[in-house]
Amino acid sequence: MAVSYKKLWHILIDRNMKKKDLESLAGITHYQMCKLARDENVTTDVIGAICVALHVRSDDIMEFLPD
Repeated sequence: MAVSYKKLWHILIDRNMKKKDLESLAGITHYQMCKLARDENVTTDVIGAICVALHVRSDDIMEFLPD
């Protein structure tokens, strides 16, 4: 099952934020941001940090896609 973070990028656009801003706000590394940009799996800690920083739920920033 594949994962898509397209919803996250829409939130950043709506809030006029750059990926670098999210890195700082959520306290995640550039490597983790690169994995998100490539729709790769990241830990639940990363998802949780992003959700807390943006005040959203996990299903607001990601979705699972069938293979």
